[in-house]
Amino acid sequence: MTPPQVPGAVPDPACVVVQRRVEWPDTDAAGHYHHSTVVRWAEAAEAVLHERLGLLDLYSSMPRVHYEVDYLARLWFRDLVDIEIRVAEVGRSSVRYDFVVRRSGQTAAVGAMVAVNADPGTGGSQQWPDCVRRALLESGSQTPELLVG
Repeated sequence: MTPPQVPGAVPDPACVVVQRRVEWPDTDAAGHYHHSTVVRWAEAAEAVLHERLGLLDLYSSMPRVHYEVDYLARLWFRDLVDIEIRVAEVGRSSVRYDFVVRRSGQTAAVGAMVAVNADPGTGGSQQWPDCVRRALLESGSQTPELLVG
């Protein structure tokens, strides 16, 4: 659902925060989180965002074509982290998400991921429908997915 627009206001792109714990399989021999964990967390946050926007059906036809991340702080087994993902840019057939991983407000990783709207028949890219473009660019902050207890 798109929030009501204030005349003259610039709409906010869609974003959401999800929480995860660093689990034992997320760690490496050094005892801190493995770099691949952030990829899974970013994609999990993206799936939650799509669910909140009513776009979950698109998720299987959006291959990732670019991924980058800067690791700024170590995370340890059982740390509780917030992963915020935000639509940064929507192209003709692509979407760029920026994401941040934080523990207790401290930034542990920042990155970006680009996905493409693929045509299921040809595998090539296809233009976003206007309703999807609007949902990505104008839906603002979504209800977070928080761990309880």
